[in-house]
Amino acid sequence: KTAFLHGELEEEIYMTQPEGYTDAGGRNWVCKLNKSLYGLKQSPRQWYKRFDSFMRRQKYTRSKYDNCVYLQKLHDGSFIYLLLYVDDM
Repeated sequence: KTAFLHGELEEEIYMTQPEGYTDAGGRNWVCKLNKSLYGLKQSPRQWYKRFDSFMRRQKYTRSKYDNCVYLQKLHDGSFIYLLLYVDDM
């Protein structure tokens, strides 16, 4: 459940105050998020973009047929295949 926590956000996102954390002086106030929270629609996309950038820095190539498959050709001609699967049910 922590995979999507603390991810970087590219846009400003505001949310209502969490239950049990409302400020009595500002019941209608909202919170501006500095980092991603589990459950945000943007969280999986931001997590994937970060993962993708890490894999590319490690010299892996993303498959043009499936964005969740990465490969790297080794010096001896063999390949490393990495298949990414995230079950967010």
